[in-house]
Amino acid sequence: MVLASRFLRLTEPYMQGPDVMAVQRRLIVLGLLTRPFNGIYGPETAAAVQRFQQLNGLTSDGIVGPLTWTALGIGNVTWGGGRFHITVDTVRNILALYDNGRLRATYPVATGKPSTPTPVGDWVIIEKVPNPGGPFGADWMRLSVPNGGYGIHGNDDPSSIGQSVSHGCVRMRNADVVKVYNLIPLGTPVTITGQVVTTRLLYLHVTPGLDIAAVQRMLQQVGYSPGPVDGVYGPETVQAVVAFQRDHELAVDGVVGPQTAVAIQTAYDLSLGDVLP
Repeated sequence: MVLASRFLRLTEPYMQGPDVMAVQRRLIVLGLLTRPFNGIYGPETAAAVQRFQQLNGLTSDGIVGPLTWTALGIGNVTWGGGRFHITVDTVRNILALYDNGRLRATYPVATGKPSTPTPVGDWVIIEKVPNPGGPFGADWMRLSVPNGGYGIHGNDDPSSIGQSVSHGCVRMRNADVVKVYNLIPLGTPVTITGQVVTTRLLYLHVTPGLDIAAVQRMLQQVGYSPGPVDGVYGPETVQAVVAFQRDHELAVDGVVGPQTAVAIQTAYDLSLGDVLP
């Protein structure tokens, strides 16, 4: 329903990784963070995020979700051509590396689970970080997706490779990601294919669909009662949305638009305690 990488926020232990570093660098440029960036999402970073959100008319909760990612406007690298091109098939969970238009190698990968899909589209590599460690594994290559910290990276759970289990990132075996990392430069194009996730307004008696069922499951998880998880936007689901909107100081209209959708997904993500990329 709403594409979002992992939500950066204060946790115990603190979240850390190259996505945190990207946010910190941007906050330093904006004059909102003075400490050297260290890739750790601690209280100083959370406070700087809150100040940024206040200045930009966003909910000041210190959580870096898709709206805050987009507002940060972290710069892109424009592709001007080159030898290499990466494709990722999120249906077969295969990454292919092309060299001057010819297939050089293929690698099994893990991609996003249905609730946090890997974003389909044409992107470029805008950042490379060696040896980030932990769940990011041996190497990290960030994609130019504007509303999250998505990347192609190694991992510390080899059993996940070949499955759709990530928070939207593309996971590779550490030995494989090192090979790709050492070959490709910044600006390398990445084409991700698979099922396109679209967002629409959800309201009473709108055409049933899987997106409605996803909202119903998330509302159920965070303590609201939307009725059966059947993909039908009926009165019970409207009442659950209204209650959620009221509790989260949103416009109370029973309609799941962009702000309500992001708020529901944020609450869902936090309820699961999911901090993995």
